[in-house]
Amino acid sequence: MADNKNKAVLMTVLAGFLWGTSFPAIKIGLQFMDPYTFVFLRFLIASLTLASVMLLTRNQLSLKIPQKRLLLFLGMINGVAYLLQYSGMVDTSASESSLFVNLSVVWVALLSAGLLKESLGFKKMVGIVLSLFGVVLITTNLEMSSVGKSSVLAEFFVIAAGILWAIFIVYNKQFVKESNSMVRSMTWLMLFTMLPLLPILPFSAGSFATLPLIAWLTIFYTGLLCWVVPYYLWLEGLKHISPVTSSVVHLTEILVAMSISIVLLGEVLTLPSAIGGVSVIIAILLVSLTDKI
Repeated sequence: MADNKNKAVLMTVLAGFLWGTSFPAIKIGLQFMDPYTFVFLRFLIASLTLASVMLLTRNQLSLKIPQKRLLLFLGMINGVAYLLQYSGMVDTSASESSLFVNLSVVWVALLSAGLLKESLGFKKMVGIVLSLFGVVLITTNLEMSSVGKSSVLAEFFVIAAGILWAIFIVYNKQFVKESNSMVRSMTWLMLFTMLPLLPILPFSAGSFATLPLIAWLTIFYTGLLCWVVPYYLWLEGLKHISPVTSSVVHLTEILVAMSISIVLLGEVLTLPSAIGGVSVIIAILLVSLTDKI
């Protein structure tokens, strides 16, 4: 039993590492295409890859699965969340975005208390307060005149994406319990993720043929190594640990995203933003490490 839990934690950390690399990759890709084209092509590649795996392994892509409504719900949430994240990241740094998205661990704690009847406890409550304090520092940089500007609105788009992913994380626990074929369920979830992305296709289709090589590299990288592989690892880990503990993966994301962004993108955090970032990381530790695995 302990070996299963240790393996689950390792898989979750590996998933977090790969997801962390997606933030600087997205910032690079957004230099060459609009966020709608990027997010659509990323998940088109992921969907086609999973469907190809199903065909190669001679699995039937049948929707005769017990949790089809849950998969539709999760897919729609996932698609909208990514639209919000990509739109927000146009005016938000990769480092800040990783912090905002990974506030989902705090929202998971709140949702787990409400939906799963898990106790919050003193440390989790302190973590929630610290996380909100950190968000205020990062979004305003102690310059209250900046409130209402496009960059702040973009930051709240990314925060909203994190809230949606908190719902996604909590309900994925039920998903992994009921799934009788992980790859088939992942394939259908990907196809359902495409549904909220389809309305934007007419506005982006004309730009596909003109994308440079580096744009396609970021599309394939984020579609395969920042979604298909880490999502599978994360789901396998979620079988043996709770949603709140699983969300410790987001701390890995933050560290990886910020390190790569500073080295490769030359991003620099101001002192208030740095203090806010530390507050968010401490909040995530308080919330996640006080949960029982």
